[in-house]
Amino acid sequence: MTDLTTRYLGLTLRSPLVASAGPVTGDISMWQRLEDAGAGAIVLPSLFEEEIEHEAFTIDVAAQHGADQFGEALTFLPELPVPEVGPARHLALVEKARELLTIPVIASLNGTSPGGWVRYAKHLADAGAHAIELNLYDVVVDPAVTSAEVEHRYVELVEEVKAEIHIPLAVKLSPWFTALGNLAIRMERAGADGLVLFNRLYQPDIDLDTLTVVPRLALSTPAESRLPLHWIANLRGVVTGSLAASSGVYDGADAMKLLLAGADVVMATSALLRHGPEHLTVMERFLREWMVERDYVSVRELRGSVSRENVPDPQVYERSNYYQVIHSWRPRTVR
Repeated sequence: MTDLTTRYLGLTLRSPLVASAGPVTGDISMWQRLEDAGAGAIVLPSLFEEEIEHEAFTIDVAAQHGADQFGEALTFLPELPVPEVGPARHLALVEKARELLTIPVIASLNGTSPGGWVRYAKHLADAGAHAIELNLYDVVVDPAVTSAEVEHRYVELVEEVKAEIHIPLAVKLSPWFTALGNLAIRMERAGADGLVLFNRLYQPDIDLDTLTVVPRLALSTPAESRLPLHWIANLRGVVTGSLAASSGVYDGADAMKLLLAGADVVMATSALLRHGPEHLTVMERFLREWMVERDYVSVRELRGSVSRENVPDPQVYERSNYYQVIHSWRPRTVR
């Protein structure tokens, strides 16, 4: 029997297939289906700063409406229960997931600044999360802000969060850093127990009828898995912490390639939205059949066997690959 057990963030997972943060993991009715289908862990939807502030502000405005004009009217009606705002809903989700599931539950925190985020991370840990995924999603458009300042802020945030929690911390990064390898090492030194590669940046679109800028949600495609594959293959052996692959994981073949590159776990969202939680069973079957055909006994045995440090020519993960790809194109003969 093939052994799919893997270690991620110090946690033992029965499978390297993880359901990442998204609508599926945010739906309580999907949780048991994910576990039954073979998920090694689930990552709950992110707690967003904007969402917390907006909810709290809306409730406060509604409660104070008219208070500056008719103060005595505040005593006319009994006090009504105030709906849960801020992080309370997310904390309840963590507690419920811990109650219903036997697999690890990872809480996602979408933070961009220290202070309040350190407090929210502690709350999520206290609520029972097995680990926290710090999702660093920040679109820096101010030309006065340097890349060094951005990276320093990220590293500082990781240090402050890690200092306040007693559970493992993963950091989810975007790929657009000039020297990602250097940042990865600094993140690890700051206390990150693992890296999730990568966050998908959702770009806006322009509606030609209304001439307005509108959000567009586009699910990932299998081709996008090549970017995390490239960097995981380069970072395996450079960092000592866990490496998680995210973006473009649609089937077992995508997952296997990322494991061979050096991923400890492979995360899927878009594939589960398209095919449902049971798609994990299909992906797992491919992993097992592929391993049996090639006499692999465990995931640990194959992990990283095609990483940069283990291939005969490491330059395939460097600039030479760019040159080879460009010159591999053979145009059709024009008649």
